[in-house]
Amino acid sequence: MNSKHIDLLDFSELPAPVYFRYADFDAHRFASAHCHPWGTLEYSAHGVLHMEIGGSRFMSPPQYAVWVPPHTEHSFYSNQPINYRAVCLAPPLCRDLPQQACTLAISDILKAILKDFAARDVKIPESPADKRLAEVLVDQLQQASVHNCYLPYASSAGLLSVLEALQASPGDNRPLVQWAEQIHVSERTLARQCVRELGMSFGEWRQRLRFLASIEALDSPRSIQEVAFDMGYSTSSAFIAMFQRQAGCTPEQYRRTTLESR
Repeated sequence: MNSKHIDLLDFSELPAPVYFRYADFDAHRFASAHCHPWGTLEYSAHGVLHMEIGGSRFMSPPQYAVWVPPHTEHSFYSNQPINYRAVCLAPPLCRDLPQQACTLAISDILKAILKDFAARDVKIPESPADKRLAEVLVDQLQQASVHNCYLPYASSAGLLSVLEALQASPGDNRPLVQWAEQIHVSERTLARQCVRELGMSFGEWRQRLRFLASIEALDSPRSIQEVAFDMGYSTSSAFIAMFQRQAGCTPEQYRRTTLESR
């Protein structure tokens, strides 16, 4: 399967304190590991961002964005077509933002500004109104809820092997006790490892994985019911309820919006 390289910004410094970038990337596009002196908010309006930052993997759905501080090495890969948005911030504007790479929850205001700027191809805010909107966007970023990673990974070999098996087969419905038996620990031990290493329960991690996998599956011609079964749900209604809790819209609405955005 051929992958195509993504062209990077050819700047030694930003042409403005806040600079916006937009692109519609096809599936299997990538940017090799690189870094730059400015900070970047990496966001996908549709699709899932796959990034590696400082040795950690980040997967982020459209309700979140990945913050990459200045001088932080990162790479990028798209499994599926995505509507890519980036906000590049000059170093002085990064002082009140996290000093480590992380996932930020994206407010409706921030999403609306990005959507408006992308529709008008505003790369550098020049009019007084656009400059005010850019200031609001920076304020929203500074107030955004910080998550270490939407889908974190384990450090211990046993738990990591469980997570990698699930990622290869998100619809695997085996309960925690069976996974524990597979890596020769007790169910209680594995449950504690999940909370300690992932910051969430096994069930929460698996649901987040299924949400990310379903976003990518919805880019295929498969029916909602087929995607639901692939994700391990016995009924499409249970899958739709999960998706709506995570995305704020139904799978069908998400699919329709994605098609319209193209």
